Amino acid sequence: MNPVDAPASTITALRPLDEIRVPPSLDGHDGANRAERARLQINADRDEDAIRCFLAEYDRSPGTHRIYQRECERLLLWSLNECGKPLSSLNRQDFEGYMHFLADPQPAALWCGPKVARARPEWRPFVGPLSESAVLTAIAAINSLMAYLVDAGYLAGNPLGLIRQRRRKLAAEASGPAHVIAQTEEMQKVERFLDAEMWQAVTRAIEAMPRESEGERDEYERARFIAALLYMLAPRAGELESHRMNSFREERGRWWWHVVGKGGKQAKVPVADDMIHALVRYRKHLGLSATPKRSDLTPLLMSLKDRSPITARRLNQILKKIFFAAADLLPDEAEHKKEKLRAASAHWGRHTGITAKLDAGMSERYVQKDARHTDPRTTQRYIHEEEERWHDEAQKQQLPWSGASPTSK
Repeated sequence: MNPVDAPASTITALRPLDEIRVPPSLDGHDGANRAERARLQINADRDEDAIRCFLAEYDRSPGTHRIYQRECERLLLWSLNECGKPLSSLNRQDFEGYMHFLADPQPAALWCGPKVARARPEWRPFVGPLSESAVLTAIAAINSLMAYLVDAGYLAGNPLGLIRQRRRKLAAEASGPAHVIAQTEEMQKVERFLDAEMWQAVTRAIEAMPRESEGERDEYERARFIAALLYMLAPRAGELESHRMNSFREERGRWWWHVVGKGGKQAKVPVADDMIHALVRYRKHLGLSATPKRSDLTPLLMSLKDRSPITARRLNQILKKIFFAAADLLPDEAEHKKEKLRAASAHWGRHTGITAKLDAGMSERYVQKDARHTDPRTTQRYIHEEEERWHDEAQKQQLPWSGASPTSK
């Protein structure tokens, strides 16, 4: 996609990181905060390159990568357009101003837009002002970036580190210390999942994939298997990248998925019969035995070119294509669901799988074990039954509009 023309009041168009076009005078090659070149430990001479080196460290953690990418591009766009200087020239006072900007991005008509897919022309860095806790999250992400660039010998110092007092004050203003704010956010209901109608559109989009050539059949079968893994096992994207077929193991006639998850924690997840059928189908397509042996090191998901493991980023790209196709299959009156599908990522598959288990009537205790949640309250975030009943009750009230006939129940 060609970058959207920048508004007259901006130096570079307000576009996602991969589409930002930085003038050579602002690319940071001679930023005021650049360290001596002899200290440089990464292959980067411009701010954009340095940011990409930082983000590459989180390729296997899609959720963290997504947050860091969002905050890096916001900071870079603000530095160029509001400060008129490269990121590597920002000082303490600049970051103080940026914290105020996050709480109220102005002019809103320029910086804020609807929540749409990043590829859409109407995309903007912000939907609206950030809450105090969201500002803290943004600053923590940016501080990680700046600290990394100092350690990498790209920057001489981290000016953001000088604003610790202000950061503590922000936390206090947000009704408690930062860890309490994070805990409160953690307990909020999970909304980044696909409901039954959206998931049916996903399966229809997969079934509509062409299968004339061998390559097309390979893509179709892999897509089916990806959908089965997400829906039945609710894995993290990084887990699908790192695990092999021998992570599926039969024990006393029952199949389990042995997984090393977040923080290196080992666990096993029961594998339902439908998942085993999907596994057998995919393995037979690959020319493998029906079920794997303990010595089978075949990647769970592999490149169609050389059968190497696909990365979490590549998985996300595959799913994005499917989600966009699925959005087009939804009816026109479901525009809000179309937008949600286009904004979905691989991690939404995990949320969808967990939600589907609860909606199917699985015991909350066992769903917690399946999802590998340490805190049962995390699992409870996926339960929407009570809120749905509440919402249904609200439909009993009708607007007494003159000339309108009441809706029959």
